[in-house]
Amino acid sequence: MTDFDAIDALLAGARQEVPLPSVDVRRALREGLSLSRAQVAQALGVSPSTVGGWESGRDPSGEVREKYAYFLEGAQTKLAAQAEDEPGGGAGAQDAQEEPEPVAAPAGPGEADEVEALAAPQPCVLCGAPARHQVAGFPQHLDPADCGTPAATATAPAPEPEPEEQPRPVRPATSARAAAPVRVVPVGRRMQTASQDPDLIASAVAAALAQHGGDLEAATAALVKRAIPDAMALLDETRKGGRYDVVAHPWIPDILRKQTARGADRIWEARPKWARTELPPGLHEVTALDINGAYLSALKTHLPIGQLEHSTGFDHDRRRAGVHLITPPAWDHEAELPNPIGNRDEPGPLWVTEPTLRLLLRLSGPKYGLCDPPEIHESFTSGATEGLLEKFRVALKEARDRAIAEDDDVTLEYVKAMYSKFVSTMGESNYNRELYRPDWMHLIRSQAFANLWLKALKAHEEGLTVVRAMGTDELHVIGDWRRVFPEGRGVSEVKVKDTYTLGEEPDPAAAGEDA
Repeated sequence: MTDFDAIDALLAGARQEVPLPSVDVRRALREGLSLSRAQVAQALGVSPSTVGGWESGRDPSGEVREKYAYFLEGAQTKLAAQAEDEPGGGAGAQDAQEEPEPVAAPAGPGEADEVEALAAPQPCVLCGAPARHQVAGFPQHLDPADCGTPAATATAPAPEPEPEEQPRPVRPATSARAAAPVRVVPVGRRMQTASQDPDLIASAVAAALAQHGGDLEAATAALVKRAIPDAMALLDETRKGGRYDVVAHPWIPDILRKQTARGADRIWEARPKWARTELPPGLHEVTALDINGAYLSALKTHLPIGQLEHSTGFDHDRRRAGVHLITPPAWDHEAELPNPIGNRDEPGPLWVTEPTLRLLLRLSGPKYGLCDPPEIHESFTSGATEGLLEKFRVALKEARDRAIAEDDDVTLEYVKAMYSKFVSTMGESNYNRELYRPDWMHLIRSQAFANLWLKALKAHEEGLTVVRAMGTDELHVIGDWRRVFPEGRGVSEVKVKDTYTLGEEPDPAAAGEDA
């Protein structure tokens, strides 16, 4: 075959990608047929969150794109036929999709007072468009159809405020924030219907063991390999019936993006790497304690719900979370405790996460008074909640606890891979295309570091000598640590990693000469 023949064959095989309707039409077609994302996903062989991504701005490619286009074309034809069959038919599929005025969903247990009508419209915490209600104090659309689609944001008229009432002030935005709607995918992982809580972890383990004929090593390897998609499926399951819609692919400020593919992150996570320089006289037995499930515990942290907004000034709003440019305070306790911002050689301002900032503010408060308050210069934050991943965390914790009780190493390794890879791949990673939240990744990591630092503080306050603090899970102490920390394998317990001795025995001869 000549070069020209190869080119002709290439051109003959090249196909133009089948066009797809706009994102708001895709979603309207599915909902017009009363189909759930899970139903469409099952037919196309993808996950429900992938379908959610297609309805939020991402486009499929290859064969799955053709299947999706076929579904959308068929849905449009079916809706048009239904419209013609109705009295006064022929109005078209668009009219057939009109829905009655949305009604607020009933509140879940303990949430009856969380939904409130606003006297004047305020920007939705998820999409920024005017919302008439607030959920747990955050302005938010109650009906998913009103929230997040570019068409709704662009065409829906903003309700007029009452003459006597004025909207509350909105946090200032930069020019980058003003351009955000072009790049934002407002809603990514929206799950509506409460489930019967199927045990996805136990089912996956049982299936892997059956597939590999009871071979524990082979089953474990297979489960660890699929830990990321399984973690995302578990996240979807635990988010069903949740109050907030997780924005899976929001606009991200440049500070959260790497400058190069292999370059360092510009967010300082305050990883501790500290060793005590001087010990009390004598020979001491040191216990290296291992903190169990550090990243699992760190899933309970204040996470931004929606896209990040820029602000300047010294005030800290505890109802919001994100990243902050601060000048950290001086730390005068290096001889006994590590610096809360970790080992940093360069002075001056740096970008830190919400857990680091909250730790510094706590330590500068009247209870501890260990340092001055940090100076906040600017921030990228969104309305936040500490319980966004709580059901996800509890599901993993309960599976871990059962595995430990039953000596089930297969499940234990699988669960560990799920939560550790979930955290590590939600940033700029090719292994997780369903969730792009580098802000969450930095916040969860730094929460694990802050948790270790607080354990060092507790040990110090209880009279133990802190010798070393490293990473997320390593704390070395001198003294009776069992009266301070419970021993065990649970996430609220610690276990012994190693014991060793430091220091020197007193020299009797030298003591006699001194006498």
